[in-house]
Amino acid sequence: MSRRAQYFPYRMILLVSIFIILPLGYGVRFAADTWLNDFFGSVAYEILLILLGAFLFPAIRPIWVALWVCLATCILEGLQLWQNPLYLAAKATFLGRLVLGNTFVWSDFPAYCVGSFAGWAWVTLLRRRWVR
Repeated sequence: MSRRAQYFPYRMILLVSIFIILPLGYGVRFAADTWLNDFFGSVAYEILLILLGAFLFPAIRPIWVALWVCLATCILEGLQLWQNPLYLAAKATFLGRLVLGNTFVWSDFPAYCVGSFAGWAWVTLLRRRWVR
């Protein structure tokens, strides 16, 4: 069996998972303006990025995908403190706000850790079940 065929079912179930978590995450985030919605929205965002990373690089172990996504989102959160005009212009767009966020918030870091753990667990379970 080729590598491509080996990962095909896994990638398809990851794609289904992406289409499930995407509306759930943004639905939770925009349902109300509370810290709890922001927390669960950030958790879903982290899970989405891990699912996407596993979809794009199915041969990489889920722990590495989760660690890289967690590191990248923590760096992006830290960049919120940076007042570079190009970065500020990107954040001024709707897509920029969705991906980069609005402001630096310390409470996002625990959400990123919880989301990374949940994303790692989800992808690990899928990989064990669907990779032959």
